[in-house]
Amino acid sequence: MRIAFRFKLIPLAATVLVAALGVALGNWQERRAAEKLALEARLAQGAAAAPVQLDGRPVPAAGVEFRRVRVQGRFVPGWPLYLDNRPYQGRAGFYVLMPFRIDGTASHVLVARGWLPRDPVQRDKLPDYATPAGTVTLEGVARQNVGHVMQLGAAPALRPGAIVQNADPAQVAAASGLALAPFVIEQAGAAGPDDAALVRDWPAPALGVDKHRGYAFQWYALAAMAIIFYVWNGYRRGKSSGK
Repeated sequence: MRIAFRFKLIPLAATVLVAALGVALGNWQERRAAEKLALEARLAQGAAAAPVQLDGRPVPAAGVEFRRVRVQGRFVPGWPLYLDNRPYQGRAGFYVLMPFRIDGTASHVLVARGWLPRDPVQRDKLPDYATPAGTVTLEGVARQNVGHVMQLGAAPALRPGAIVQNADPAQVAAASGLALAPFVIEQAGAAGPDDAALVRDWPAPALGVDKHRGYAFQWYALAAMAIIFYVWNGYRRGKSSGK
């Protein structure tokens, strides 16, 4: 018995398009998974390595990102910033950012000092917290920024004490006139007995390797289903026309 296959150009073109799209998007998701695996390895290496001592010399953000760093100096209390919409364990709150002058230099680094709860009634009321007045040594993890959230409308100007959605080192440097390193330190612990009010349970970077692999499988499955459907439908049409 002869099995006929009925060829049609338009269904073939549609199948090729869907299959190519599925393979391309599946490959993209696989690349994203590989990038996340590389980031996971960087995080593990950074946690295991000895802290990088910052001494005021220029350090590129890529050279220390996700590394533990140590720095000695003083906080610049006249330029605090508060990043809004940073919830912690279901409570609304702020991240406190403050420049830190590196000992013996005119260089600064922006420090994310920790999290503070927001007043549920008076949104712009800031809780009390202390800032160490003298020279302190602090440790933390270097990040390019402390994450961005959606900004609705125009962002307010950066000024001392401003409550903003986002702020990165370059923006703070431009607004304050301070020489700032191109990264932020997520402070790991209290820098003294008067620095314990802030919560320093920083969220880990979202990796989602399994999610990307799952998406890749779905796109590859779509490509395979398009091809299978085209072949099955072609034989079905061929069988019908041969009767």
